[in-house]
Amino acid sequence: MNQLTSVGQLKQDLLDLAQPLAALDLPLLDAHGATLASDLLANEKLLLKSGDRIGSTQIALAASLGLDRLPCRPHPRVVIISAGDDLVEPGSILATAEDEFESNSWFLTTFMRETGAHTFRVHTIPETQEQLKLIIEDQLVRADLIVISGESGDESFDLITSVLAKLGKIKITTPNLAESGKHNYGLIGPDQTPVVTLPGDPIGNYLSAELFIRPMILKMLAKNEINRPSKKAKLSEAVSSPVGKASFLRATLNANGTVTPLSDQALLSTLSDSNCLIALSEEEEKLRAGDEVDLIMINEI
Repeated sequence: MNQLTSVGQLKQDLLDLAQPLAALDLPLLDAHGATLASDLLANEKLLLKSGDRIGSTQIALAASLGLDRLPCRPHPRVVIISAGDDLVEPGSILATAEDEFESNSWFLTTFMRETGAHTFRVHTIPETQEQLKLIIEDQLVRADLIVISGESGDESFDLITSVLAKLGKIKITTPNLAESGKHNYGLIGPDQTPVVTLPGDPIGNYLSAELFIRPMILKMLAKNEINRPSKKAKLSEAVSSPVGKASFLRATLNANGTVTPLSDQALLSTLSDSNCLIALSEEEEKLRAGDEVDLIMINEI
């Protein structure tokens, strides 16, 4: 049964699926980009905290102490699957009016890398449930998380859901979020691997990756902070949001401290042109220029 879920509740449900990965002692170069699994002390002085990201300067510090390995949370292995018979690989030709170039998996793969995951991209055009089932089962052996997206109209959603239901226990929901669509999530396979299906529309796909999947990966890394930096700013112009739905408008934070929503929110280019999201709750239907709003700073790591 498809349920309507608040953004906060769906985020929590998905975080419940994501558990910190077991710590490993990794060679220094392999530790780069991972998360420190325990405090690093020297002469009883705290040098690095558990949960810190291991960058180049942390590697140099460890080496200067004579360490050639560090206890780390390894990069989560995330498999990105795009499934739909109307999806065409970039560089190919659109054969029919229904065909569309597949972009979600390219975004998701690189977005998850930026978040700290080790990602595998799989593009498939399944004609039957059995074909898709074999593909997903084949990926389970190398996945800590599987993320699936389909066609922009979500035509492949039912096919994906029916296959996942054969592999584990799946819930179907639609977040109370403008520009979004149906999701499913659960645990599948012998190792109870988390899986999430995102909307096929590129903007809805992006919002779900930002709001839901990014925090899951950071929790797997046992990060001290899983949320983006936030700020408050005054609107430079009026904005509106669909009645009863949360909205995250792509926007630019200006040098004078005001924030301006991008003009056509339906354009995919707003994802690359924005440096923040204006977060509007279900109750905030219309706001005027000068009203203060909450921002999520998406261009900050």
